[in-house]
Amino acid sequence: MRLRAPIVLPCDPACSVLRDAVVDVLPDGRLGYVGPFADAPATADPVRSVPGILLPGLVNTHAHSPMTVLRGMGGDLPLLRWLREIIWPAEAKLTPADVEVGMLLGSVEMLRGGITTSVEQYFHTDHVVRALSATGQRALLGPAIVDTPGHDWRAQLDEVSARIDVDGRFLGTHGRIELGYGPHSGYTLPPAALTMVGEAARARDALVLIHVAESAEEDAEQRARYGSVPRMLAELGLFGGRVLAAHAVHLSDEDIAVLAGAGVGVAHCPGSNAKLTSGIARVPAMLAGGVRVGLGTDGPASNDDLDLWEEMRLAVLLARLSTMDPTALVATDALLLATRGGAEAVGRDDIGALEAGRWADVVHVRVDDPAFSAGLDVPDEHLLANLVWAAGARLVQDVWVAGEQVVADHEPTTVDRMKAQAAAGEVTRRIR
Repeated sequence: MRLRAPIVLPCDPACSVLRDAVVDVLPDGRLGYVGPFADAPATADPVRSVPGILLPGLVNTHAHSPMTVLRGMGGDLPLLRWLREIIWPAEAKLTPADVEVGMLLGSVEMLRGGITTSVEQYFHTDHVVRALSATGQRALLGPAIVDTPGHDWRAQLDEVSARIDVDGRFLGTHGRIELGYGPHSGYTLPPAALTMVGEAARARDALVLIHVAESAEEDAEQRARYGSVPRMLAELGLFGGRVLAAHAVHLSDEDIAVLAGAGVGVAHCPGSNAKLTSGIARVPAMLAGGVRVGLGTDGPASNDDLDLWEEMRLAVLLARLSTMDPTALVATDALLLATRGGAEAVGRDDIGALEAGRWADVVHVRVDDPAFSAGLDVPDEHLLANLVWAAGARLVQDVWVAGEQVVADHEPTTVDRMKAQAAAGEVTRRIR
């Protein structure tokens, strides 16, 4: 099909604004021509005109979405107390079916907000996959690997490797789900585990998802021994392949150089970091140092929503406040962090932009809202400012993943949202 809109934002590096443009979706779910209607090739395909803005699906680079069933628990505690006193005990009560229920609701919430890809780190992979398959969302999964009571990190590592070796890295329709490794952090795993995870992931070209330097006190022992968490992970051999560092709040200039030199991406989670008083990540310095950065929501128990539009605004606000520089990040930076930047951070060149050959993950934003009271016939900078600063998840009207419409009129097309909400509520009431 061909989608035609008054505004198309391909999210190329220049953050171009295309007016009266089209997006061609090919039969294989990939993108064909993307550009001005006047230059579009002739087509016999059906043409659908949408009265708003088309942009690539957002990429949520760090989430624990099954935790929708834990939303609101312990919300006024700092990170380590929140984990040890509230979250880990509650998670111990979750069944595999509970995880599936939580992931289903999380996926629905993300798709309704224009997030077509999420990077998930959690347990019970089969049930997470089943929930994602039901909604049609794209995801990169890093099954959790931890050395905490009740968990055997060696068995978890072996299970991930065996699954990839047998089934391959990509699962589901159009390979929408990619498997990787999810070592929790340097403070919940012994050094040998981090070394072995790095070796296993590099052998399979798989992504490694790991929490890095999230709060000042969590890695005190590791910092004392190695100097910093990035230096520890580099020395232990975790780096060298596709690695995504979640949070990366407490970094020195040397740490940023280590991440950039190793090609490590960063998932910046400003909302969660602020709520848990973890700190403000040095995003402008990371970008200037050559680190690939995307945006993440973190889990819905620590944020407490799965809204990447909110993270766009927070990323800019906190960058400006922490540097006292109103140009530290601007609206175009925020949009690219949520799209193209997220794809680059996870080492994927097939998502995150509207370009020929990439997957047709497309979001339609309606503009019949006070956010666009001046209409679309305004300068490009003004239009992008309205989109980033004044619009939001509420304006996401339609969403396609690999050319399949998964949201229509702000509601999922493949699952019943109200049933998903009710099921999640039952789990929450049971485990509290």
